[in-house]
Amino acid sequence: MLSNLFRSPVALAPIALTVVLAAGVMSSASAQSTASQSSPELKARCNQLISYFDRYGASRGENSDGERNHTRIGARIDCDNGHPAEAVAAMEGLLTRKNMDVPPAPTGLAQPASPAGAAQQR
Repeated sequence: MLSNLFRSPVALAPIALTVVLAAGVMSSASAQSTASQSSPELKARCNQLISYFDRYGASRGENSDGERNHTRIGARIDCDNGHPAEAVAAMEGLLTRKNMDVPPAPTGLAQPASPAGAAQQR
């Protein structure tokens, strides 16, 4: 009786539909994960902000959290797991809440060099 059920095209239609929908969900999930894969610029910005906070957000005082800050830790995890946009937003918010200046994003352009004699003149 069960073998006759699987031979009928009408009985196979719901199973086939389920397989097609599952494949569609899987392919859209993989497309989203590849789309959310970090672009090099966002990943670099994420690392820049975290490094900036590590350098300037910690002090020798007892109440300094520095690298132990939970927002910073979560941003590092997001950045490492391919969600740098969320990490950048979290770090910019953290820097703002700590009354720190948010450094400008790197432009990728070379910075102009100082004149050769400027360093020697006083």
